[in-house]
Amino acid sequence: MTSEKSLMIVDDSKVSRMMITTFIKEKKPELKLYEASNSDEALSLSKGKQINFFSVDYNMPGKNGMELISELKKTFPDSRFTLLTANIQDTIHEKAKNIGATCINKPISNESIESMLEFFYDN
Repeated sequence: MTSEKSLMIVDDSKVSRMMITTFIKEKKPELKLYEASNSDEALSLSKGKQINFFSVDYNMPGKNGMELISELKKTFPDSRFTLLTANIQDTIHEKAKNIGATCINKPISNESIESMLEFFYDN
């Protein structure tokens, strides 16, 4: 098993993906990154790969982030998942927790990415 860690960023906003990538590369340059713009692309791109971490936007066309995480968990049961969302409702956060994900509140910032990385690397 390789010690190289990887992260898939799933967000329909190219700007959001670019911001997340920029912050991650500053903090964890060794982390291998994959990007997907929607759920279908994420499912296709993840096939045959070992992905440790997933950063998933909540509001996307097609499947929303929670639906995608539920599907990905079948293939990646040991991976860690964050749901990036501007939705601060307790019900959304509780549903995310129930499927094994943690919510990271948008907007994307240095602090939100630090919270994401702390969750990913917390043993």
